[in-house]
Amino acid sequence: MDRVLIGRLTVRGALRVPEITAYFWAIKALSTAMGESTSDYLVHAMDPKVAVVLGFIGFVAALALQFRMRRYNAWTYWLAVVGVGVFGTMAADVLHVGFGVPYIVSTVIYAIALVAVFAGWHRTEGTLSIHSVDTPRREMFYWAAVVATFAMGTALGDLTATTFGLGYFASGLLFAAVIAVPAIGYFRFGWNPVLSFWLAYVATRPLGASLADWMGKPQSVGGLGWGDGPVAIGLTIAIFCLVAFLAITRRDVQGAQRAHADNHRRERTRRFAPAPDTVD
Repeated sequence: MDRVLIGRLTVRGALRVPEITAYFWAIKALSTAMGESTSDYLVHAMDPKVAVVLGFIGFVAALALQFRMRRYNAWTYWLAVVGVGVFGTMAADVLHVGFGVPYIVSTVIYAIALVAVFAGWHRTEGTLSIHSVDTPRREMFYWAAVVATFAMGTALGDLTATTFGLGYFASGLLFAAVIAVPAIGYFRFGWNPVLSFWLAYVATRPLGASLADWMGKPQSVGGLGWGDGPVAIGLTIAIFCLVAFLAITRRDVQGAQRAHADNHRRERTRRFAPAPDTVD
């Protein structure tokens, strides 16, 4: 029944994710940082259990809204990413703070979960390319992978920053270098684009989380001391501005879908335009 409901809310063949551009990576990095700072602020501003419940409700609501869109929409897509970012951070922190699971163990657990999602996705659909996310089932696999990458990346960032003692800023630099590897491999050596994308995608989570902690945490623990709340607000404003720009310009709409939408809009304009005056 759920499959039937989701199928009615989406359009088969309509791409559900954005084109991969510099805007995508910028907002992705900002959203990971925003998820980290927002999660840290909420669990200290209120009862952690209440914060986790609120994070889960926001996560479910954002995904439900995304699935209601019949094709890619910048506002709902990035809202879902932000929802995943906040709840994914909480999910990773719960294992360590709530149950005392070491970061290295939680990192391995979430890595196994991610591999399982990828294996199921590829076995079912025959591809992991986000350019093929055009059915409800493929989109569910996509978001499952996104959740796993956020949770694993959070644990991995905390592992390098705290357990390995690199600190927040050095940890951020480490993952910036890690992201450069698939980028260089793809552009310089022709690496597989799907592999390169997901390697970079996974690494953006610990990069954003490390930089958010560096900005928000007290100077006594290696941060700048700006506070998690102000950092979260600043990042939210930056994300809003970039998403608004993309929603207006549609520069991140994948080619075929953008052409179809443009043709549809022109057809509607021509259909409802007033008839030209005639001269007797």
